[in-house]
Amino acid sequence: MPKDHPKDDALFHTLVATAVDGIIVIDENGVVEIYSPACERLFGYPAHQVVGQNVKILMPSPYREEHDAYITHYRKTGERRIIGIGREVVGRRKDGTTFPMYLSVGEGSLAGKRIFVGIIHDLTAQEITARRMQELQSELLHVSRLSAMGQMTAALAHELNQPLTAIMNYVNAARRTITSANAPEPSRVADLMDKAAKQTARAGQIIRQLREFVEKRESVRSELDLNQVIEEAIAMGLVGSVDASIKLRTRLAPNLPKVLIDKIQIQQVVINLVRNSIEAMMAVATRELTVETKLSEKSFVEVSVTDSGPGLPEEVASRLFQPFVTTKEKGMGVGLSICQSIVEAHNGRIWAAPNEGRGVTFRFRLPSVAT
Repeated sequence: MPKDHPKDDALFHTLVATAVDGIIVIDENGVVEIYSPACERLFGYPAHQVVGQNVKILMPSPYREEHDAYITHYRKTGERRIIGIGREVVGRRKDGTTFPMYLSVGEGSLAGKRIFVGIIHDLTAQEITARRMQELQSELLHVSRLSAMGQMTAALAHELNQPLTAIMNYVNAARRTITSANAPEPSRVADLMDKAAKQTARAGQIIRQLREFVEKRESVRSELDLNQVIEEAIAMGLVGSVDASIKLRTRLAPNLPKVLIDKIQIQQVVINLVRNSIEAMMAVATRELTVETKLSEKSFVEVSVTDSGPGLPEEVASRLFQPFVTTKEKGMGVGLSICQSIVEAHNGRIWAAPNEGRGVTFRFRLPSVAT
């Protein structure tokens, strides 16, 4: 077909005019030559205000300031940053607002001149959906923590009652010491008050940990010592299990590299696994719980929670991390599913395997911080 066949020209204009995604054609200096109707809807500029202008008017800072230098650099070196690759960027509308978009750029030639063709896909709807999903997941994580604390109410009351009772006893003893003699023993009174202060601090620490665990908040990740995070979680997970005759072993490997984690979310995983193990072992006489950490292959840190319970039925084991799968009469079966979502959001992996003798071991692996 001849180069400028009318049929080709008409087809091209029809494609540009009807394309759902925006189409922009610029020359090698960044000047806009074609600006499709879809672009008018996306950016708010009519075509006559854009064609003949530098394409950077459609870009917010810092892209606007960098664009000319990028084109010059590409012409000189041929080094590609987006051409032929595509990536998520930000567009700027006429009213100054911005929106996320996926920009694919191809290079071609027209009438002996180099041109660049950009295809623009609006990501606003996807970003809203992703943000809503993130909000819903955050709500679910928060509700599951509240649920766990709700199930532990009696145990938590008992846990707090111990230091509070001790405080009362020490204060009463100090009062008796002061009032029982004409010359009270200052050292004895000071010792009793010191003990009361320590128990007050203990009660305050329990309350702070609980408040930190259940409060609703944005996910915050920090580089942390995983062993310390695990120890705190074990303490909370064992609340109320004093009378259950649980034999606890902790084998926390020293000098582990730090991990970049949301402390509360990872503690949520450990507490869930610990309490699941304790509940499973209520059906057996020997109750041994082992929590380990170690440096795994490929710069991962691994946590394992092992119990001596009856194990898992085969029909449950194959679907263990699916929502609404549970062995508990009153359980909803979302705990392990939530654990999986937390671990995977940290670029890790969680799995379970039966022990050789009895019971189950749950393991999860998290990437360590590069040193």
